[in-house]
Amino acid sequence: MDYCVVMVTTSSQQEAETIAKTLVESKLAACVNIFPIQSIYTWQDKVHNEPEFQLFIKTDRRLFSTLEAKIRELHSYEVPEIIALPIIAGSQLYLNWISENTGFS
Repeated sequence: MDYCVVMVTTSSQQEAETIAKTLVESKLAACVNIFPIQSIYTWQDKVHNEPEFQLFIKTDRRLFSTLEAKIRELHSYEVPEIIALPIIAGSQLYLNWISENTGFS
Protein backbone atom coordinates (compact mmCIF):
# COMPACT_ATOMS: atom_id res chain seq x y z
CA MET A 1 0.00 0.00 0.00
CA ASP A 2 1.18 3.48 -0.80
CA TYR A 3 -1.07 5.34 1.64
CA CYS A 4 -0.34 6.87 5.02
CA VAL A 5 -1.62 9.17 7.73
CA VAL A 6 0.82 11.92 8.61
CA MET A 7 0.49 13.35 12.11
CA VAL A 8 1.44 16.98 12.79
CA THR A 9 0.80 19.15 15.85
CA THR A 10 0.48 22.93 15.85
CA SER A 11 0.19 25.57 18.54
CA SER A 12 -2.98 27.18 17.16
CA GLN A 13 -6.12 26.34 15.26
CA GLN A 14 -5.29 29.03 12.69
CA GLU A 15 -1.90 27.47 11.95
CA ALA A 16 -3.49 24.02 11.71
CA GLU A 17 -6.13 25.30 9.27
CA THR A 18 -3.52 27.13 7.15
CA ILE A 19 -1.39 24.00 6.84
CA ALA A 20 -4.42 21.79 6.15
CA LYS A 21 -5.85 24.06 3.48
CA THR A 22 -2.49 24.47 1.75
CA LEU A 23 -1.87 20.71 1.66
CA VAL A 24 -5.33 19.92 0.27
CA GLU A 25 -5.29 22.75 -2.29
CA SER A 26 -1.85 21.67 -3.53
CA LYS A 27 -2.99 18.01 -3.74
CA LEU A 28 -0.39 16.89 -1.22
CA ALA A 29 -3.26 15.57 0.92
CA ALA A 30 -6.72 14.30 0.14
CA CYS A 31 -8.09 15.18 3.58
CA VAL A 32 -6.88 16.67 6.85
CA ASN A 33 -8.69 16.26 10.17
CA ILE A 34 -7.95 18.72 12.97
CA PHE A 35 -8.44 17.84 16.64
CA PRO A 36 -7.81 19.94 19.76
CA ILE A 37 -5.50 18.02 22.11
CA GLN A 38 -3.46 18.48 25.28
CA SER A 39 0.24 17.63 24.90
CA ILE A 40 2.78 16.92 27.62
CA TYR A 41 6.31 16.89 26.24
CA THR A 42 9.92 17.76 26.96
CA TRP A 43 11.44 20.70 25.10
CA GLN A 44 14.77 22.29 25.97
CA ASP A 45 15.05 20.26 29.20
CA LYS A 46 11.66 21.41 30.50
CA VAL A 47 8.39 19.51 30.70
CA HIS A 48 5.57 21.43 29.01
CA ASN A 49 1.82 20.90 29.28
CA GLU A 50 0.18 22.78 26.41
CA PRO A 51 -2.98 22.81 24.30
CA GLU A 52 -2.23 21.98 20.68
CA PHE A 53 -4.03 20.98 17.51
CA GLN A 54 -3.40 17.56 15.95
CA LEU A 55 -3.59 17.18 12.19
CA PHE A 56 -4.32 13.75 10.68
CA ILE A 57 -3.27 14.07 7.05
CA LYS A 58 -4.39 11.36 4.60
CA THR A 59 -2.05 11.12 1.65
CA ASP A 60 -0.03 8.97 -0.70
CA ARG A 61 3.22 7.89 0.94
CA ARG A 62 5.17 8.79 -2.20
CA LEU A 63 4.37 12.46 -1.49
CA PHE A 64 5.93 12.42 1.99
CA SER A 65 9.15 14.31 1.17
CA THR A 66 7.29 17.10 -0.64
CA LEU A 67 4.59 17.21 2.04
CA GLU A 68 7.22 17.39 4.80
CA ALA A 69 9.00 20.28 3.05
CA LYS A 70 5.72 22.20 2.69
CA ILE A 71 4.82 21.65 6.35
CA ARG A 72 8.27 22.85 7.46
CA GLU A 73 7.84 25.95 5.29
CA LEU A 74 4.51 26.82 6.94
CA HIS A 75 5.11 25.61 10.52
CA SER A 76 6.10 27.85 13.43
CA TYR A 77 7.84 25.13 15.49
CA GLU A 78 11.61 24.72 15.30
CA VAL A 79 11.12 20.93 15.35
CA PRO A 80 7.55 20.12 14.26
CA GLU A 81 6.08 16.66 14.68
CA ILE A 82 5.86 15.14 11.20
CA ILE A 83 5.26 11.39 11.53
CA ALA A 84 3.92 9.09 8.81
CA LEU A 85 1.97 5.99 9.82
CA PRO A 86 1.23 3.44 7.09
CA ILE A 87 -2.34 2.57 6.23
CA ILE A 88 -2.08 -1.22 6.09
CA ALA A 89 -5.69 -1.79 5.05
CA GLY A 90 -8.68 0.31 4.09
CA SER A 91 -11.81 0.53 2.03
CA GLN A 92 -10.69 0.36 -1.59
CA LEU A 93 -13.17 3.09 -2.49
CA TYR A 94 -11.64 5.40 0.13
CA LEU A 95 -8.07 4.55 -0.93
CA ASN A 96 -9.01 5.23 -4.55
CA TRP A 97 -10.40 8.59 -3.41
CA ILE A 98 -7.07 9.44 -1.75
CA SER A 99 -5.31 8.64 -5.03
CA GLU A 100 -7.72 10.73 -7.06
CA ASN A 101 -7.20 13.72 -4.79
CA THR A 102 -3.43 13.61 -4.43
CA GLY A 103 -2.35 13.46 -8.04
CA PHE A 104 -1.52 9.73 -8.00
CA SER A 105 -4.71 8.45 -9.65
